[in-house]
Amino acid sequence: MRELIALQCTGCTSKHKNYYITKNKKKHTEKMLLKKYCKFCRKHVEHKEVKP
Repeated sequence: MRELIALQCTGCTSKHKNYYITKNKKKHTEKMLLKKYCKFCRKHVEHKEVKP
């Protein structure tokens, strides 16, 4: 079953949740860490998985 997760910027001081995606938690049990664009930092930084 796919569940909704949020991706939070690790570079911002205000910790914005920029992206919301779905993930199959049965197949991928570890937390996601993706490099995506942050509009607040205005650069590509790592985003980590948090609760929505």
